[in-house]
Amino acid sequence: MSALHEQLAAEGLLQIGATTAHAQLDSLAQQAAAHHWSYSHFLGRLLEAEIAARRQRVIETILHFSGLPWQKRLSDFDFSFQPSIDRTLIEELATGRFMDEGRNVIFQGPPGVGKTHLAISLGLTCAERGQRLLFLSAMELARRMKTAFAANRMAHYMRMLTAPKLLIVDEVGYLGLDHDQASLLFQVICQRYEKQAATIITSNKAFSDWGHVFAGDSVMASAALDRLLHRATVVNIKGDSYRMKEKRLTGLFPGSVALPDSPTKGTLRPKTK
Repeated sequence: MSALHEQLAAEGLLQIGATTAHAQLDSLAQQAAAHHWSYSHFLGRLLEAEIAARRQRVIETILHFSGLPWQKRLSDFDFSFQPSIDRTLIEELATGRFMDEGRNVIFQGPPGVGKTHLAISLGLTCAERGQRLLFLSAMELARRMKTAFAANRMAHYMRMLTAPKLLIVDEVGYLGLDHDQASLLFQVICQRYEKQAATIITSNKAFSDWGHVFAGDSVMASAALDRLLHRATVVNIKGDSYRMKEKRLTGLFPGSVALPDSPTKGTLRPKTK
């Protein structure tokens, strides 16, 4: 009878899709017998591994469809290089509470200061909470929306943009949008605002220059900012570019060359024609 139920346990785990628990069944059963575990302790240990494996599969699926270009964590960010950033504020954002509260996050600053890195790290926080996210550059978002509009699938695509717990729109303002693209982006902002769904924006433009972002339409820009900033945390980064830092470390700098035979080693001097 015992062997029958042992077989039933193994087959039953496979039937309900508990493959991780099935793989660990014999090993944990032997440990339970050796250490005199209670039945509930044995069951808990068996379910612990299964739940962890299922959670990891959920996270991997979310990341697969997230559009994140790479994975960069907050622990990889060099706060010492960007002293203008309030590290405590960023760590508070990394708790994910801003998503539960439907607050937006806007990272502003010149190129290369880590805006996208911080946005991606918050996106990973969303995925690890088992919640969907979508990452797109502003131009890619505009292109996809315009394609959906032309194919008469705008309503369907708008649902795809408003459904994720978090939407990250990267590089807003790097390239100007035409009026149709700007109008479609405005609709996304409006609908996510109405749903109180969190959005992260990275931009190299000051808010006073957002008329350029919205095809020169200052009224549309003002209305978009009104919704974005109503429930928002703004992080203004004023530091140097990480990419320029790396070029300096390798002795490369636009308009300059390294002169190893100069009196001061590593000194950069302007190129002469």
